[in-house]
Amino acid sequence: MYLTPQHILLAGATGLTGEHLLDRLLNEPTITRVLAPSRRPLAKHPHLENPVGDPSVFLPELKGRVDIAFCCLGTTIKLAGSQEAFRAVDHDMVVAFAKRAREMGARHLIVLSAIGADPKSSVFYNRVKGEMEQSLRAQDWPQLTIARPSLLIGERTEPRLTEQLAAPLSRLIPGKYHGIEACQLARALWRLALEEQNGVRVVESDELRKLGK
Repeated sequence: MYLTPQHILLAGATGLTGEHLLDRLLNEPTITRVLAPSRRPLAKHPHLENPVGDPSVFLPELKGRVDIAFCCLGTTIKLAGSQEAFRAVDHDMVVAFAKRAREMGARHLIVLSAIGADPKSSVFYNRVKGEMEQSLRAQDWPQLTIARPSLLIGERTEPRLTEQLAAPLSRLIPGKYHGIEACQLARALWRLALEEQNGVRVVESDELRKLGK
């Protein structure tokens, strides 16, 4: 069964995947409003509302009905500066955003996690992603979709050296570890938003690539 969402809440619109997803959302004829808070201004569009500033300040102030929420927030330990700062974004901010989206009426949350996410992992990055998924499950969403992409491929505003070096190799790896283009991932996220089902769905990278074709 498919929905026709009209009011969207999007976090992470300035990131690699978020930029592609925002462009797709603003060009969907069924969507009348995209609420996309961000730290820096986005290009103006008649269907876009873009509160700019500190998320801890504007999150409680977001208003209006929301049908579906997308969370594309994410950083790296290097960019964040420490493990604590990384957790503040990839766990705390994601969970706070989801809580506010639920308060605004959203019944479906689509969130970007990562391949290998596991709250018991010995790898800090994967453990935080797993704990984030665990926290979102505890919010008891009517519909929660967790996307676990492999290495993202695409041109970032702020290039990540590790991704640039790993991208050629990731294109050769088979299965769910094969790299995924950010534009392909954005298409997959939108398709997932149109599917109505109850409970939690985890979508691994190989399935995301198929959905994004």
